[in-house]
Parts: sequence; C-alpha cells; structure tokens
Amino acid sequence: MFYLYVLQSKNGRHYIGITADLEKRLIKHNNGGVRSTKSYRPWQVIYREGFIDKISARKREIFLKRTAKAREDLFRDSGAIV
Repeated sequence: MFYLYVLQSKNGRHYIGITADLEKRLIKHNNGGVRSTKSYRPWQVIYREGFIDKISARKREIFLKRTAKAREDLFRDSGAIV
C-alpha cells in the first residue's frame, strides 16, 4: 500500500508527497531529514489517499503538483481530513 499525503506546516505551507510508511515519513519530515521541508517544521498530515501501487500514487502526486485548481480544491476541502 502506498499513500499520497499532504502536510501543512504551522505557517500554512503545504507539501505533497508519496510513501509506503506514512508515520515514518512524517517523523523524518519533522526531524529535519527532508531538505525541502526542514525549514518549515513542524508538519502535520492534513490529507491522505491510499493506493495499491506506487505508480498510481505517483500519477496522482504529479497531477496535483501540476494542476493548480486541483491543489486549491484539495487544500480548501482538506481542513479536517486525516
């Protein structure tokens, strides 16, 4: 199982990624182990989607990162989803 996840920092920044182990990945983000998110810690998961394979999760990630409208809709609607 793979997950697409959206993180939000305390100052409102968002990060979209995929992983097979969401808990472990969140710890890595919050411990400064991910260069692109290190400066904006702490992070919390505000949204996740499950996928059977990595390819499907990656396609969804690419779609969200390339489509501003889809991102805006997701961020607006994901306030309480965890």
